Amino acid sequence: MKILIATEKPFASAAVARMRDEIEKAGHELELLEKYSEKSQLLSAVSEADALIVRSDKIDAEVFEAAKQLKIVVRAGAGYDNIDLNAAIAHHVVVENTPGQNANAVAELVFGLLVYAVRNFYNGKSGCELKGRKIGLLAFGNVGRNVARIAKGFDMDVYAYDAYCPADVIEAAGVHPVRNQEELFATCDVVSLHIPATPETRNSIDHALVGKMKKGGVLINTARKEIINEAELLRLLSEREDLKFITDIKPDAHEDFLKLEGRYFSTPKKMGAQTAEANLNAGVAAACQINAFFKDGCTKFQVNK
Repeated sequence: MKILIATEKPFASAAVARMRDEIEKAGHELELLEKYSEKSQLLSAVSEADALIVRSDKIDAEVFEAAKQLKIVVRAGAGYDNIDLNAAIAHHVVVENTPGQNANAVAELVFGLLVYAVRNFYNGKSGCELKGRKIGLLAFGNVGRNVARIAKGFDMDVYAYDAYCPADVIEAAGVHPVRNQEELFATCDVVSLHIPATPETRNSIDHALVGKMKKGGVLINTARKEIINEAELLRLLSEREDLKFITDIKPDAHEDFLKLEGRYFSTPKKMGAQTAEANLNAGVAAACQINAFFKDGCTKFQVNK
């Protein structure tokens, strides 16, 4: 089988070497398309591929139409909203992600951003400590669980809400479950967002919800840009000068947020999974999942069922 790694933003060379080793040991052929600048390059490369590994690359209906032999696409990472799942189904292509491989990297970034925020972006003025403060996790998946683990090391009090995770599972992890997201925001000093971008969650982080936070609250987004209602959050922050917003996904209204001096920070580009370890873990997991698919039809991580 011909396996194509198509990455506008390439994997590290060490990750590619490990992926090549896994794929070739299984008797498959590896092709690389890195740093491509035109969609036509992707369309040409994918035309003879049986499997495709991508990162944040956009895989839409046109790509599936060009990939006549394609049987499986694996997104090396947790989020997969860059892949048109309906088009994949129409073309009988399995889509998988690699959940958990980037989770620790994202969780560590949460605390890098959080310490920076509560210390007033290192401007020399007195900030506050995290010990004893309440942190709320909106979603308790792989990243949320890692954030909870690290938060306990800071001696924080951890709360979580996840519509799809039973309260007893959250409690068993030593975290306080709450009944809904409104209670989470009203209870916690810090809220860290880990929900995907779905029709239900897009623009859900709005004026009313974030406005429930107590004085001095900090909102952290390392999930998806689309979940933030930017216009409403900007309006709230103009009314509540005590709140801070820090994000790993630059908002469309970045220039407007920058006017909130001392209360907003965004990384220049999404950095959550940008560690050598996460890059390697996700890439190798993707290669192994493709090998398992061709060996015995394993679709454990399929997301377009």
